[in-house]
Amino acid sequence: MPCIPAAASAMASCSTSSKPLWPSSSSLGRFSFSSSSNPAVSCSLSNNQSTSQLCTAQSLSSPDSREVVTIGRRELLLGGVASSLILGVGNSAEAYTQVEVGAFLPPAEGNPNYVQFVASPKDTPALRAGNVKPYKFILPPAWKPVRVANILSGNYCQPKCAEPWVEVKFENAKEGTVQVVVSPMVRLTNKANASIEEIGPPEKIISALGPFVTGNSFDPDEVLETSVEKKGDLTYYNYQLETPFALTGAHNLAAATASGNVVLLFVVSASDKQWASSQDLLRTVLESFSA
Repeated sequence: MPCIPAAASAMASCSTSSKPLWPSSSSLGRFSFSSSSNPAVSCSLSNNQSTSQLCTAQSLSSPDSREVVTIGRRELLLGGVASSLILGVGNSAEAYTQVEVGAFLPPAEGNPNYVQFVASPKDTPALRAGNVKPYKFILPPAWKPVRVANILSGNYCQPKCAEPWVEVKFENAKEGTVQVVVSPMVRLTNKANASIEEIGPPEKIISALGPFVTGNSFDPDEVLETSVEKKGDLTYYNYQLETPFALTGAHNLAAATASGNVVLLFVVSASDKQWASSQDLLRTVLESFSA
């Protein structure tokens, strides 16, 4: 989690000691801030501290000079959003993204060209909180996990988040990206533990969650195909979208289902170039998703 200095006006770099979501994710903890023109700031935060945060500032030019400042939890949270956008905290874990999933995930049963990912409590805050039940899908072995920024992971609001969050994300530069987005049930219906059919038809679900497929806006005219599929006890709404202005890519596939008190949205995205060479692979990945 990024730290906010008492008085910092210049651009800076932040580092956090919390672990990435793969293989595990830590909750709020100790973090530090430093820049070439500002003091280094070291902070400690525990879940039991409900109001404020103590930071010790140490001048880079004068190591013996220290100053203790108090920063509110709300300011830290808001600062995390700004730092993620300005400093790219969510994309800074280079070592994290170097490991291909084939190095640590088992081969998919019946499909040796892919590996099997099964989400567990060590992977995401929502699974640890018991707010989401395990889900699974297959991936090509050369894909890599992408670190989800803490502010986007739902870590701060579990188990009662009001807005959707990103569970996990994987990508391959030549083939595409997949991510699991989870929406609280109350955002779509007042009925607890509703099935996706009880929430509404496929058009209602994609209208509500479409922006989380594209990364920005949603246009119903961009939906090329919709289908309904039954897997076990759950019903899945499947979508194919052509989204030329989407941040996620010009081509998006999505599968949505309801489980417990959440709606899970599995999104497979690709650019024109990725889609041209990997369309069949991406469809296979989408079809493998189950909750």
